[in-house]
Amino acid sequence: MTPELSVVGDQLWKRIGESMDRVEQRLRKANSILEAAGIPFAIVGGNAIRIWVAQVDPGAVRATNDVDVLLRPENLEEAKQAMSNHGYHYRKAAGLDMFLEGKEDSVRFAIHIVLANQMVKETDHEPNPDVEPTEYGDGIRTLPLERLVRMKLNSFRLKDRVHLLDLIEVGLVDRTWISRFPELLGERLKGLIENPDQ
Repeated sequence: MTPELSVVGDQLWKRIGESMDRVEQRLRKANSILEAAGIPFAIVGGNAIRIWVAQVDPGAVRATNDVDVLLRPENLEEAKQAMSNHGYHYRKAAGLDMFLEGKEDSVRFAIHIVLANQMVKETDHEPNPDVEPTEYGDGIRTLPLERLVRMKLNSFRLKDRVHLLDLIEVGLVDRTWISRFPELLGERLKGLIENPDQ
């Protein structure tokens, strides 16, 4: 049986708008809680890429559902307490640390924790960067662009490649960046620049 669109019209656009609003609220709330607690952190992942892309072309900003927070391992317990004080629940699932507003919330709506200065997978080229130095975009603490690009080149999953292509498309990253990175990461970037459709 072929699925049919059952949510249409104003109801459809309302759902889409509410979804994006919830992501921004989650992002700003996490940023605010960690800032107030004095915990070093940086927003990374899709939301960080959105902040950078919006500097050049708001029309090229891509939607994302989750919020990724880079934390030093030694600050994880402090972050758990700060988030718990504001109603968030810590959960570890499939090797991922995360905060959820409701205990039964889907991991799709989680605040994901990325540990700074650590390898994510054994196959990674290098560990994640530290949380500092930082940049601010509309009050949101994130990393300088070169560090974000390096994280994306290191991880290089499909969504990382899409984020990198967004940065390339708006002109924030170009072939002059290739030499900034170790050989493997530079080759990955070169491949994306020269063959964006592969």
